[in-house]
Amino acid sequence: MGIIIILIVLGILLFVIEFLLVPGVTVAGIGGLILTVFGVYKAFEDYGSTVGVWVLIGTIVLSVFVIAISLRARTWNRLMLKTDIDGTVDTGLTEEQVKKGDMGTTLTRLAPMGKILVNGLVREAKSIEGYVDANSEIEIVSVEGTRISVKPVKKA
Repeated sequence: MGIIIILIVLGILLFVIEFLLVPGVTVAGIGGLILTVFGVYKAFEDYGSTVGVWVLIGTIVLSVFVIAISLRARTWNRLMLKTDIDGTVDTGLTEEQVKKGDMGTTLTRLAPMGKILVNGLVREAKSIEGYVDANSEIEIVSVEGTRISVKPVKKA
């Protein structure tokens, strides 16, 4: 009887994983179905129809109970991330902030994207001439919305 209980409990656990963590028809759902059905089948085969019916009823009740408990909001409150994200989206650059021809320096390596410092502002930029090392002088080639393209300044 122990193996039957283990099969059914594992099947129900895989169903819960299917419902909550891996939505869709996946290995967890199919595996849960197979284990649960096989557990009930083994109960009928090994212990007869009376015990098999009781195992089937118990499996249905246990499945409904476990799914109901796992879908309650308080169950997942303990697992939820409760931090606020206070970041903002860069809305765009005004022409006074950054414009074509401005000079700046790279804060990180541009490969080809990275951080630059231009006119006292830290922005993300893209190099049009490949990789540019950190702390290199750059020139703004174009500004389109929040997209800044730069090129390294050739030292004479």
